[in-house]
Amino acid sequence: MQPVRVRFAPSPTGPFHIGGARSALFNWLFARRYGGVFILRIEDTDLERSSRESEENILAALRWLGLDWDEGVEVGGPNGPYRQTERLELYQRYAEQLLSQKDAYRCYCTEEELAAEREALLAEGALSGYSGRCRNLSPEDCARLEAEGRKPAIRFRVPDNQGTIVVRDLVRGEVSFDCSDIGDFIILKSDGIPTYNFAVVVDDHCMSVSHVIRAEEHLPNTPRQILLYNALGWETPQFAHVSLILGKDRSKMSKRHGATAIEQYQEKGYLPEAMVNFLALLGWSAGGEEEIFSLEELTRQFSLERVSKSPAVFDLDKLNWLNGHYIRQSPIEYITDLSIPFLEKAGYLKTPLTPERYEWLKEVIALVRKYLVCLDDLKDHVGIYFNEEVEVLEEEAREALTAPHVPALFEALARLVLDCPALSAEAAKGLLKAAGKEAGVKGKQIFIPVRAALTGSIEGPDLDRIMAILGKERVARRLAAALDRGL
Repeated sequence: MQPVRVRFAPSPTGPFHIGGARSALFNWLFARRYGGVFILRIEDTDLERSSRESEENILAALRWLGLDWDEGVEVGGPNGPYRQTERLELYQRYAEQLLSQKDAYRCYCTEEELAAEREALLAEGALSGYSGRCRNLSPEDCARLEAEGRKPAIRFRVPDNQGTIVVRDLVRGEVSFDCSDIGDFIILKSDGIPTYNFAVVVDDHCMSVSHVIRAEEHLPNTPRQILLYNALGWETPQFAHVSLILGKDRSKMSKRHGATAIEQYQEKGYLPEAMVNFLALLGWSAGGEEEIFSLEELTRQFSLERVSKSPAVFDLDKLNWLNGHYIRQSPIEYITDLSIPFLEKAGYLKTPLTPERYEWLKEVIALVRKYLVCLDDLKDHVGIYFNEEVEVLEEEAREALTAPHVPALFEALARLVLDCPALSAEAAKGLLKAAGKEAGVKGKQIFIPVRAALTGSIEGPDLDRIMAILGKERVARRLAAALDRGL
């Protein structure tokens, strides 16, 4: 295999989309698998919609996913600059070469004229490609049109005898395109800004890109790009077009299927490891039943041969399952650190954590993480550990607190807890048993009312661990409060 050089070339025109992240990941994995180079190029020639804010959003998302780049914006490299708006002289130079070769020509048609031409062709039932009206203008014609103040675009001259172009795609196999369906197309607009098909060819060649791995929606552009490669005498890279991402209803992925931007998942507390794992499975498989892959494992196993031709289905339930898995299986210190901003946002953490408070918080996170889909769910599960008062809303919990044995049980437990030197989970087990013995009850008659008094619910994490996290004073206060309310 030739030295692998791949690129991810997003347009900074909005939030970083799931599909773009999948393309970036596949390129990154391919480069890392074969010891190649991953290039990050910014295609910002849509001057009205591109912004540095969107560019930074893309870079931040790539960093969050753990996808570093070897060449490109911010890191530099021998083939820069890596923003297309900073490479305009290069596109002009190669456009002039195509003009001198008679493989391109100046087109003076206005937008209004082109629109009228398209409408006329459509009315006749013909294809709406360019008619070629400027194809054979004489130098005198050009001079006259420029004297009128017209600024020409530059069009590529599609060869009359081209016939069929075959794209040998590493994912889709051989795909044929009839060149008679391709009209002469603009490569450089009248303002000097290159069109996508021209800029991408120049950039990929000048950056020695060996493999172009991108979304299937770009496949129809490929024959135009091959024509440009041929005209410029350049070797064509290998192409691999990965399938579209569909919603569960098999329609194109959109907001109604869930969040579509990477930052939306980041803000809700999805882990980058889960997102990378999920993105990799959108159109690729290792060939077995395994679905949990670290970035390192993906790097070892990824290949284009295992990329499916069929559309990938965005299954939010699967992403949620993966995220829950990583929340439960990751080191508790890592999950605790990630949880802090979400607890701050919810108003539970208002001051910097002391080492002792951090250790306490680790116990809280370890106890509740099995209930979490994403870290934003923390706010629904940690209130009982931070709030001073407990609200008993469940009818079953209220009924449990009215049992005749509850006052004796709570009084005994509160006394035993306050007399205990240190309320560990192990100590709490013994205290619950001892209090039940004093009150003449056992099992559920102990656990259900105590849990209801401490948490407001009859279900939840292990009661002994809850008591250890709450501490002696808060356990005693909550037992007393339940009795004071007359429940």
